[in-house]
Amino acid sequence: MQRHESIDRLRHASAPFDILIVGGGATGLGAAVDAASRGHTVALIEQADFAKGTSSRSTKLVHGGVRYLKQGNISLVLEALRERGRLAQNAPHLVRDQAFVIPSYKWWEGPFYGIGMKVYDQLAGKLGLRPSRMLSRRETIEAIPTVETRHLTGGVIYHDGQFDDARLALNLAQTAAALGGALANYCKCVGLIKEKDVVSGVLVKDMESGAEFEVRARAVINATGVFVDSIRRLEDPEAPRLVAVSQGIHFVLPKEFLPGTAAIMVPKTADGRVLFAVPWHDVVVVGTTDTPLAGASLEPRALPEERDFVMEHARLYLTKDPADSDVLSVFAGLRPLVNSGDAAHTAALSRDHTILVSESGLITITGGKWTTYRKMAEDVVDHAETVAGVDPRRCHTEGLQIHGWTRTPIEARNLRPYGADAPKVEAVLKEAPACAEKLHPALPYQVGEVIWQAREEMARTVEDVLARRTRALLLNARAAIEAAPKVATLLARELGRDETWAADQAKTFTALAKGYVYTDPASRGQRE
Repeated sequence: MQRHESIDRLRHASAPFDILIVGGGATGLGAAVDAASRGHTVALIEQADFAKGTSSRSTKLVHGGVRYLKQGNISLVLEALRERGRLAQNAPHLVRDQAFVIPSYKWWEGPFYGIGMKVYDQLAGKLGLRPSRMLSRRETIEAIPTVETRHLTGGVIYHDGQFDDARLALNLAQTAAALGGALANYCKCVGLIKEKDVVSGVLVKDMESGAEFEVRARAVINATGVFVDSIRRLEDPEAPRLVAVSQGIHFVLPKEFLPGTAAIMVPKTADGRVLFAVPWHDVVVVGTTDTPLAGASLEPRALPEERDFVMEHARLYLTKDPADSDVLSVFAGLRPLVNSGDAAHTAALSRDHTILVSESGLITITGGKWTTYRKMAEDVVDHAETVAGVDPRRCHTEGLQIHGWTRTPIEARNLRPYGADAPKVEAVLKEAPACAEKLHPALPYQVGEVIWQAREEMARTVEDVLARRTRALLLNARAAIEAAPKVATLLARELGRDETWAADQAKTFTALAKGYVYTDPASRGQRE
């Protein structure tokens, strides 16, 4: 997957693409895979890096949504459970079975949640994972040894999926490219092209070179998540707000806070959210919140009250209370929720996806979640075929293997997310002794991985490498900052950049990554 080749195809296409997608997150990349697998000509542009926004900042779960079951949204749960099963089959190198335990502290909670989880199992049908069951107090402690034991009566264990979100996004980009799509990161939509009052393409700015060029298409899909309204207003400055932005944050703690293999799920917190503590890449991800925001940004920051909320709940359910100094990283993500006219309580807003087609033919899709990305893509490409005036073709993605697909066990932990590409990455690690060196003693990643990511995965910046191609920024923000100069030097060599570029990259990443370092409330208050 080479960026310069994609840029050349975008700039010099001899005919309009059938479908052009603006947005390189889960929804846009899924749509690119779907459209390309149907045989359509496909282009995709992303203003930053693939999955820079919401799609790399999730709770890392492929799930049906237990809370939606409680809300009575059976159709959403049913669809998500089916998609969970399909994704586990289509990307087994990234999606795995994860056990969750709901601890019970009142006599009625065990039977209540036990019945609910049996319904959850039944809705999954043949695509289910393993069945849920009740746990005694002793079994609950054995499953999650660090759970708070005071007043503990037992628990319920059930199974959902866990994945690496940014790596899946990259694999979708690679899948679409292999199917003939032209995809480019760091290409921003700065205008819409109209012919006879119909949207017929976009004006693109290459954020690296500064050059602007037009890309023509028979149908344009706006799949920019929390930014869909800004694209809609390029067409109609008076377009009403479609998205209500909600922020969720997560802490990352050392493995010692949840040493077993099971995760903890708290069904209801003070803001109505489900709270998770989930083992992931040998650390523990704890979250999330649901905070309404007035607007969207590419680099959201956890608010002091959100940090306090998550820390308070972590201390409620863990025997060892995490201290501020224990937090390895804190990250925030934004949810594009379909606006119902009242964004004051985003926990109650629908997580269903919505598709709009404007009078001039601009197709906008928003809402939904990672688990249902494939179905969202299928639905929006069905619309795009109609708008483009092309013959409708059957969707092929229900059983389409995603790039990296393999069921072969991979011994090296840092190479597992590459799936079928792992042997090729391993070959780069052997190119020279230095390639096998670690980027940092506290991180599992090696020098040769950066070389592979620059050559084959369209990594263009230090952030691309440390935030998304690897997950260093989330696993240990301080270690990622210390690794940045080495990564910048490696990238500069691979991309043909000079020392000044490398120094600027390290400086830029350090400024960004400081926002992921947890600090004590007093110092936060002084800075924020």
